[in-house]
Amino acid sequence: MNAKLQSTDMVESSADKISRQSQLLSAQLQSIRERLYEPESAKTLKTYTSREVATLLGIAESTLRQMSLDGESAIPDRQDNGRRIYTLSQINQLREHLAHKRPAEALEFLPRRRPGDKLQVIAVANFKGGSAKTTTTVHLAHYLAIHGLRVLAIDLDPQASLSAMFGYQPEFDVDENETIYAAIRYDEARRPIREVIRQTYFDGIDLVPANLELMEYEHETPQAIAEGYGRGNEIFFRRLATVIGEVEADYDVVLIDAPPQLGYLTLGALCAATALMITIHPAMIDVASMNQFLAMMSDLMRVIEERGGVLSHDFIRYVITRHNPNDGPQVNIVTLLRSLFKDDVLAPAVVETTAIASAGLEKKSLYEMSRGSVGRDTLNRALDSVDAVNHEILNHIKQVWGR
Repeated sequence: MNAKLQSTDMVESSADKISRQSQLLSAQLQSIRERLYEPESAKTLKTYTSREVATLLGIAESTLRQMSLDGESAIPDRQDNGRRIYTLSQINQLREHLAHKRPAEALEFLPRRRPGDKLQVIAVANFKGGSAKTTTTVHLAHYLAIHGLRVLAIDLDPQASLSAMFGYQPEFDVDENETIYAAIRYDEARRPIREVIRQTYFDGIDLVPANLELMEYEHETPQAIAEGYGRGNEIFFRRLATVIGEVEADYDVVLIDAPPQLGYLTLGALCAATALMITIHPAMIDVASMNQFLAMMSDLMRVIEERGGVLSHDFIRYVITRHNPNDGPQVNIVTLLRSLFKDDVLAPAVVETTAIASAGLEKKSLYEMSRGSVGRDTLNRALDSVDAVNHEILNHIKQVWGR
């Protein structure tokens, strides 16, 4: 028996086994990424046809064609068949040109913040896995950027799913002190937020990526409070808002993908936010979980207010995600939510579709999918659903700006 016990002791420990498996998986994910994004192992954004650009700009395709012939603003590339194709950067150049050329329509072409408009900081939250929190965040970021807004996306989740959607594998591409933790930590290694903001392949979107070091903030905050970091902007729930304020002039919208738990990071996101988006999959177990999330969140928000925190949100909306309108129980739950929360539930819902699942496997949003990658009707149906949700959120933002 002693020999057997000794043999067992020599067996790989659970911690070592899990660490080894994590390293194996990381290496394989890196290999897959390099194959997907050859030769530079980086994500790139699709190009847009003249018809797509004209639709985005709200002008006739013939007008766009004439602008190209006249050498006016951005000059598109041509495919072998002669068709003009534009990058998102070129579309934004056209926006600025048209806004200058037609000042009466400037806000239609370039709907960015004007002096006096309030920076919109939208936190996307829920602690139930599978509520499509990150998927909602990345689709909203892409939609806003495609429509001409300047977006900063902050990945506040140590699991770094949002970072992965932008092409960053956290254990390879995000080093120590390169997350938002670097800007809100309590010691001398603290860095300005500008030093951890990365420009992404998606024109108009910058990112603060995440990795597991964000957990350090959860561990260090109780000790920091005990040591006196409990006043003014140094208190934990104001730190994120303070660093966002350092780059306020550079963006129209900040999107925060909050962690799936009510820790210090999430509370910081709630305090920094001017608006909340709560994602919910319409299944009974998910709704029950969300109810617990709301109860806990309200209790903690009251504690923060008692400590001098100001929690004032321009709007709070529930986003129905992964909805199957042919599923009777789901329809009943959506009806229940709408009867209880009224207009706080967004009118459109994101449908459950293989298009979103297929895009997720490629770490893409629907806005990055090429025609033919999934069935045309499936992709169009999914895009219509996501567009409707994002359009309503953009309208809420514009209403805050008095438009």
